[in-house]
Amino acid sequence: MVESWQPLQTAEQREATRILVVDGQTDARTRLKERLAAHGFAVSEAADGLHALAELRRQGADVVLSEAHLAGLDGVALVRRAREEGLPALFVMMTDASGIEAAVEAMRAGAENLLIKPFEFGTLQVVLDKVLEKRRLARETEVLRDRVRERYRLEAIIGESSALQAVFDVVRGAVSTDIAILLLGEAGTGKELVAQAIHQSAPRRDAPFLKVSCAGLSEVLLESALFGHEGSPGGATGPREGRFELAHRGTLFLDEIGELPPSLQMKLLRVLQQGEFERAGSTRTLKIDVRIVAATNRDLAAEVAAGRFSQDLYARLNTVAVTLPPLRTRKADIPLLVSHFIQKFNQVHGQSVRGLMPGILNDLLRYDWPGNVRELENVIERAVVLARSQYLSPEELPPALTRPGSACLGGVLPGATLRDIEREAILRTLQAVEGRTPLAAAMLGISPRKIQYRLKEYAGNDRPGGDGVHHSPRPGERTAVIRDPG
Repeated sequence: MVESWQPLQTAEQREATRILVVDGQTDARTRLKERLAAHGFAVSEAADGLHALAELRRQGADVVLSEAHLAGLDGVALVRRAREEGLPALFVMMTDASGIEAAVEAMRAGAENLLIKPFEFGTLQVVLDKVLEKRRLARETEVLRDRVRERYRLEAIIGESSALQAVFDVVRGAVSTDIAILLLGEAGTGKELVAQAIHQSAPRRDAPFLKVSCAGLSEVLLESALFGHEGSPGGATGPREGRFELAHRGTLFLDEIGELPPSLQMKLLRVLQQGEFERAGSTRTLKIDVRIVAATNRDLAAEVAAGRFSQDLYARLNTVAVTLPPLRTRKADIPLLVSHFIQKFNQVHGQSVRGLMPGILNDLLRYDWPGNVRELENVIERAVVLARSQYLSPEELPPALTRPGSACLGGVLPGATLRDIEREAILRTLQAVEGRTPLAAAMLGISPRKIQYRLKEYAGNDRPGGDGVHHSPRPGERTAVIRDPG
């Protein structure tokens, strides 16, 4: 009669779990293998450590139940070799009272648990369930970590404009170092997203990424948040680790660094120069290893000139500084961003929006977006929530984006011919979208072939005796166009 398996593992989970039994005693090894197989596990066996290592290399195992004392390669050496070679099996050591010391040494080398012979099969059930649950949680953690890496890698940031690619070029050159990086730019340009991408692209990506905003907290509470405290700052009780300690070997993102009080500027400078600090209320010096990414929408050079920001700290942070472009200077990225936000908020709000009504893309490209990408994201979310059909209409957009008369072309003089106006519209639109003909055609409501025809015509007029302006699109450039219905 086979005992029922009561704890965590289902029949399907047991069937998918491969166990390697390693024991020099043939009878004991065979009995254990048969009982595990009777409960649905896929079981293989080995008589010594060398054969066990060969089996792990050949087909692997989820769990290895191994005797501590083995011929050729003992249990401790087996665990170490498996770890050195990156073999992912979890080890449970089995031994009688005489081999406890060796089994404990194997656990120090990386084994997960220990069984003392003789043991009941129910005890083995409990140990296996604990080990397999730990393995399941580790795999789930790795899946979540992979999703975070995918979401926050540089390549996942939406945009193909030359202004944004110039930022990425600088960041890629510094990302593998430990040097501090300063992110400049208006509010809403995506500085935190870039900071997370820097962390996920760096060797520190498996360590913590933490954020502290230097605005909105009193000096005492901000010092405690950054450096921790011993005592009771701000009414808090007991010792507390600060973000620098918690981010050890990882990355700390200091947002709105321009708001940092002068006394904390000096403390931060010491961390950058020497990697050390003291908690508030303590004289004990702590050593940490943290990569700093700072951000601000202030003009730090002007703050230094006004005496509000440390010259030394600014020089240290400004070694690698990148300015994120405002959305109004990279409007060619708007169609890509809109498509991304529609997909995102369809999932969040359970909607099924497919795109934009005719003319809406032109409204979005004409607007200057003072709130940058954050404002565009908010506008699209609102529109998706309010959508009454599969295509977003002017009624779902804020009035400022669709105000009549806002499409007037500046620079066209009264009395200009229709041909002059058409040429001005085509050339300015191409300039706004960095020469991407399909996108310009979608904005203007004409075919890409017509734009190409007109450009050849303008180029001909630009020869001696002509009165046109030569402008050709960049060859090979790609774009994503949000298609109007029909």
